Order: sequence, then C-alpha cells, then structure tokens
Amino acid sequence: MSPADPLPVVLLPVGVDDDALDACLGALDAGTPAGTRVWLADNAQAGPRGIAIVERWLGRTRLRADYTRRPQPVGEVAHVDEMLAACAGLDVVVLAPDAQPLPGWLRELAACLSRDASIATATPWCNAGESAAWPRLGEIAPLPHDFERAARACAALPLMYPELPAAVGPAVAPRGSARAKAGGLDASSYASWYAALIDLSLRLAGLGWRNALCETAFVARGGEGGPGEGDMDAINARWPAWNARLAEFLMRDPLREQRERLASLYVDIGPPEPQRELFL
Repeated sequence: MSPADPLPVVLLPVGVDDDALDACLGALDAGTPAGTRVWLADNAQAGPRGIAIVERWLGRTRLRADYTRRPQPVGEVAHVDEMLAACAGLDVVVLAPDAQPLPGWLRELAACLSRDASIATATPWCNAGESAAWPRLGEIAPLPHDFERAARACAALPLMYPELPAAVGPAVAPRGSARAKAGGLDASSYASWYAALIDLSLRLAGLGWRNALCETAFVARGGEGGPGEGDMDAINARWPAWNARLAEFLMRDPLREQRERLASLYVDIGPPEPQRELFL
C-alpha cells in the first residue's frame, strides 16, 4: 500500500472516562497520518470535562476530525451500528475510546485488507487483546513501555495474517463490502459491542470470509471489554459451537511463534529509520 492510498475512516465512540479519552486522542494524533478522517461520535456520554478535552484536541489535531453528540443516548450496539451505517461502503476502523494506537497502526490495518481479499476484519495485537493478546495469550499485560519500539518490532514481522476465532474490540477494521453482505450489528439481541462484534465475526466467517490478525499493527489498551448482561447466553444460543471454537484456539495457541518472535524483535530492534514519521 502506497502512502497516497486512502486510509479507512477512524470511528471513535466517545466514552465516559475522561482520562482514557485524553490518552486515546493523544496517541491517535501521534500515531496516525495527518489528514486521516476521524469521527468522534458521542452517545451523550462525555461530561463537561470530556467535551472540553475533545474541543481542545479538535483545535490542534493534524487529523481531519469531526465530533457529533446525540441529544439522548441509545444502546451501545445501536450507537456503533449507526456509525457503521453512516459509513456504508467505506472501510473503517472502530477504535475503543480507551485504546491507544501505536505508530503506523492504521496504515498497517489498511494494508492488511488491501493485500488479502479474503479478510473481512483485521485486528491488531493488543496487550489486552484476548486471542490477539501480546505478550501472553488471553492475559492483560501492562501497556508497552516504548510505543515506538513496539511499533517497529511489529512492522518487522513477516506477513502471515493468521485467522482469529473472532475480531477483537480494542480496534477492528471491518471491510466495507463484507459489512454490506453480512448486514449490520444486531442491536436487538446484544447489549455490548463486545458481543455484537463476535456475532458479526461469526456471520462473516459463515459467508466464507476470514477474521484475521494484522501482526504488523499494535493498539494498546488499559483493560479488556466485556459482554453485557445476557450477551453470552445469546451468543451461545445462536452459535452453539462458539465456546468450543474459542477453547480449541486457546489450547492450541497457533500464534505462540508469532508472539515469541515479536518479543525477540522488541528486545533487539534497532533505531528508527530517518524521517520514519513521514510514513506513519
């Protein structure tokens, strides 16, 4: 993918944690190419301090960002589905409001979709990424100490784009054409984006697409998302093989070699290339 190719639109559902939002916006600005389209959609969640953080960031960001706020909140899944529907036909990345993307993250996710037409969703590594977790599978680790070093280590990995059981919520790039075939999120069955994303991933897999790890990208997060009340019962009723599929992935651990290689690269990676910031 060349620097001139269009990048996905970043969709950021604004949350209630002001400090996490501030850190997210700072990392987003630092690690994303200037001029990238970003939509901050506030489901009537941010308080006065959160709104002030957003307004201050909008005034100084290098990104092409817009902020909208609903007068009244809707359900979490309905809110994200509304954002996706407004971007029909476009490739997007949904970024959790407490996530902190590392340099190069968006271009690598876009390249993942561009290089392999079978991929419906691309998920980066995350320190709290469940099946896409690094350095340990299924565990919550601290944020990487050195974002720049971790990003360069990821970029040095060979491209394999292995399949995940489902896309993972800290950041996910769902292909626009795949979304159109699978339909929207199921806001009537699920209360959380966490569960609705699993359901969407399984529908996409049923249509022959892949939910892949983009091993050259990393998005950090302070903690994992989780299902709403009754969500996992609904998942298990609709997808009775889901628990077995996830358990088999965790026991087999097919990403162990990639995680170990990334850990070695993180230790041994050399200094950044001159003017690397021009190609975030």
